[in-house]
Amino acid sequence: MCTVCGCGDSKLEHSHDHDHDHDHHHGHGHHHHHGHDHGHDHEHGHSHDLDYGKGIAGVHVPGMSQARIIQIEQDILGKNDRMAADNRAFLADKGIFALNLVSSPGSGKTTLLCETIKRLSGKYPVAVIEGDQQTSNDADRIRATGAPAIQVNTGKGCHLDADMVAKACRRLELADDSVLFIENVGNLVCPAAFDLGEAYKVAILSVTEGEDKPLKYPDMFAAAGMMILNKVDLLPHLDFDVEACIANARKVNPDMVVLKVSARSGEGMDEWLAWISEGRRRAVTDRINALEAKLKAARESLG
Repeated sequence: MCTVCGCGDSKLEHSHDHDHDHDHHHGHGHHHHHGHDHGHDHEHGHSHDLDYGKGIAGVHVPGMSQARIIQIEQDILGKNDRMAADNRAFLADKGIFALNLVSSPGSGKTTLLCETIKRLSGKYPVAVIEGDQQTSNDADRIRATGAPAIQVNTGKGCHLDADMVAKACRRLELADDSVLFIENVGNLVCPAAFDLGEAYKVAILSVTEGEDKPLKYPDMFAAAGMMILNKVDLLPHLDFDVEACIANARKVNPDMVVLKVSARSGEGMDEWLAWISEGRRRAVTDRINALEAKLKAARESLG
């Protein structure tokens, strides 16, 4: 995970703060598994690969013990989880259904989100928190649909955290009984560990990527409640095994909901919108039930 990835450095030994002073281009996972050929065969017939995910912390930082890595993880994620719980309570009080959209760069998240917002127009309020390292390009695209959006630039940071989302929610002045889409930074590693207070993580995997992505990045697909297999309109032009990809995802997460979607052709969009609307309906119902319970308790306390 981000706090202790191979891009980190020894300053983490001296601080419990996560200052993201490292550059991520995230074509790699944090459990580095580099092919390393020493010019001779292993006794089992394969090269001597290096796997830095075998310790109790599941990750390697030069000069830092596995126990120290775990302590730093617990400190950082514990603070984030408390903030995420506050976010979740805030969203529940307002009946807001929040989704955390996660993927590799180039998966088609923003295009799918723009089409989703257009199709939901007039049905109920929606808002968007956009996460990127730099630029407001994606937030500008969202605002062009008419939906309110706020850009969160993380600089060298490789994911959104619960504090960023809390501040963005306050600025957006979210409507009751609405849907909040959080488009995370393009990265299939760090966002898996950071709860934002969302109802679900939705992993978006383009058919232009490999069928084995869920196996290469298991933490993300294990954390996600849904996988959208995106850009399926391109399948006739690709050598991509849909069933193998879905099987790989369910090896990691047997309960994962899978939708095959194309924002361009419209395939799967009705199912996607229906799933969102059902999630919003549950959030609104829960808010009303909570209010009724509070009123009942208040009346009983008055005798």
